Amino acid sequence: MAKGAHIAGHPIHPMLVVFPIGLWIFSVVCDVVYLTHLGDTTWLRAAFYALGGGIVGALLAAIPGLIDLVHIDDAATKRIGITHMVLNLAAVAVFTIDFLIRMKRGPEADPPMIWSVLGVAVIAVSGWLGGSMVYRHGVAVDIEPTRTSR
Repeated sequence: MAKGAHIAGHPIHPMLVVFPIGLWIFSVVCDVVYLTHLGDTTWLRAAFYALGGGIVGALLAAIPGLIDLVHIDDAATKRIGITHMVLNLAAVAVFTIDFLIRMKRGPEADPPMIWSVLGVAVIAVSGWLGGSMVYRHGVAVDIEPTRTSR
């Protein structure tokens, strides 16, 4: 059985990370819709709330992620996990700066796109490392197949 944070044998961290990743990417999409004049300032408000939701979601996903990290025994895999964690925390910091800039400027000011793009770049690298931990190193993988009867 795989070690770490699980519900009914399913790892929790991968279930939760889809929300902040999706919300942060959606935030960038909303900004692009606004900046290309395909939508009004409603898109900026949507981007703002998506950023905030992504920050909250990422902090929630970090808890089972940390539990999983603590249970990694292999030193090389643990180094990848620590880098993954540091990049995720950096992404949260970048998106928090983005969120705070938007809050200070107001919901209808032009978005600080450099922060959004930087944040998405960081989560892309971090996601690559997370995938490597699962698919190459078997982190949070149940190596004994579960048999079900029909």
